[in-house]
Amino acid sequence: MGLIEQVTAGNARAVGRVMSLLEDGSEEAPALLRGMAPHLGRAHLVGFTGPPGAGKSTLIAALALAARSAGRTVGIVAADPSSAFTGGALLGDRIRMRALFEDPHVFIRSMATREHPGCLPPAARDVCRVLDAMGKDLVFLETVGTGQSDIAVVRYADTVVLVLSPATGDYIQAMKAGSMEVADLIVVNKADLPGSEQAASDLGRFLHARDVGAGVNRDADRWEVPVVRTCPGGDGAGVEELQERIDAHLAHAVDTGGLADRRRRRLRYEIADYCTDRVTARLLAADRLDDLVTAVEDGRLTAREAGHTLTDELLGS
Repeated sequence: MGLIEQVTAGNARAVGRVMSLLEDGSEEAPALLRGMAPHLGRAHLVGFTGPPGAGKSTLIAALALAARSAGRTVGIVAADPSSAFTGGALLGDRIRMRALFEDPHVFIRSMATREHPGCLPPAARDVCRVLDAMGKDLVFLETVGTGQSDIAVVRYADTVVLVLSPATGDYIQAMKAGSMEVADLIVVNKADLPGSEQAASDLGRFLHARDVGAGVNRDADRWEVPVVRTCPGGDGAGVEELQERIDAHLAHAVDTGGLADRRRRRLRYEIADYCTDRVTARLLAADRLDDLVTAVEDGRLTAREAGHTLTDELLGS
C-alpha cells in the first residue's frame, strides 16, 4: 500500500511521514500533493488567531474534546514561534493539549515557523491538506498570535475565529486593527475574568456601528459576525455555543456559495505567495542589485525607483 493510500486509510505513522516530507520540501512533495488532491475538500478548516495569552490552545483543546464527544474526528495544526538562530520551537501546545494525545481520532501537529516572519509557516497549508485527506471532520489551525495584525490566517481557513481576552485590553486594540476585518466569529475568552461582559458588549456595538457606517444591509443574505464568551479553562461555558456558531458559519458559506469562493481565493493567494518567494530569491541574487544599492546610497535613485528598475529588467516592464 502506497503512502497516499495509507494516509486516506488513517494510518497515523504514514500521515506523520508525509507531513515531514512536505515540511522539508522533499522532491516527493509535488507527487504526494497531486495524489491527495482527489481526497480533499471534506474537512472544515477553522483558523484561530489572536494575541499571545488569549487562551487559543486551551480553547481549541476544549472544542476538540467536545467534537470527539459528538463522534467527530479532529486534526489540530499548531504553529509555534521558533528561534531565528536554531529554528527550534517551543511547541508548548503539545503540553496544553496533552489530554487529547491518547485519542486515536485526534491528530496533533506542532509546526515551527522557522525563518518565516509570518504567523503561520507556509507548509501549514499542506499539513492541513494531509489531515483533510486523512478524513478528519474538523481541522483546527492555531496561529502564533504575533499581534493584532495577525490576519494571514484568512488565506488558510474556511472559518476564522478571533480569540481575545478581556484582562489585557486586547479587545480594544482589536477594534483598531485588521484582525476584526477577517474574523467570522469573535471570542471573548476567559469569560470568568472581570470585564468579559463589557468586552463582549463593546465588540458587539463596534461590529454594528462598523456595518452601519459601511452601509451594509443587515437584512441581506450575509453572515453577521457573532461575539461569544467562553471559559474553557473553567466550567466550559460557551464552548458548545462556539462550536454551534462555527458549524452555522460553514452551513451559511455552503448555502450562499461563499465556501467555494473562499477556497478558490485561498488558492490564488497560495499561488501568489509561491511566486513572491521565487521572484524575491531571483531579485536578491541579481548581479545588478549591488549597483542599485550604491545608487540609492548616493542619492541618485530612491529605493522605489531602484526596485522598479530591477523588476523591469528581470521580469519585463
